[in-house]
Amino acid sequence: MATKTLLIVAHAPSPNTKKLAQAAHDGANHPDIDINVVLKAPQDTQPEDVLAADALLLGTTENLSYMAGLTKDFFDRCYYAVLEHKQGLPFALYIRAGHDGTGTKNAMKMITTGLRWEWIQEALILQGDWQEVFVEQVEELAMTLAAGVEAGIY
Repeated sequence: MATKTLLIVAHAPSPNTKKLAQAAHDGANHPDIDINVVLKAPQDTQPEDVLAADALLLGTTENLSYMAGLTKDFFDRCYYAVLEHKQGLPFALYIRAGHDGTGTKNAMKMITTGLRWEWIQEALILQGDWQEVFVEQVEELAMTLAAGVEAGIY
């Protein structure tokens, strides 16, 4: 059976958000999990990347109570190219939010509902001032998604 692929699309404009992207990559690459993990920035992700994925983990910042512009650009470029081909794609989201993350989460729900992607859990909202525990939370989310994909749960 072919190895499954987890695509991580992470907007990481700061040192702390880079830590989160790395944590997602590290969690998904746990030595007990046998899947292919691809980490890309939103601006470098093409429809072909999504089409080749068995699951997607998205990380974004909250900008003006919305997702980052580059995250929105990712959806603008990929939406129609993957719409008919990736329905049911297992999906998870983490948001680095200075406020409450609600606007970003709601926008993501609207877009992914249109795509008919399957959320594996509620959005992980990393709210307020930076905390090192955010790194562990993202790593755990990525590990959970990767393990579920490998096991065929998602």
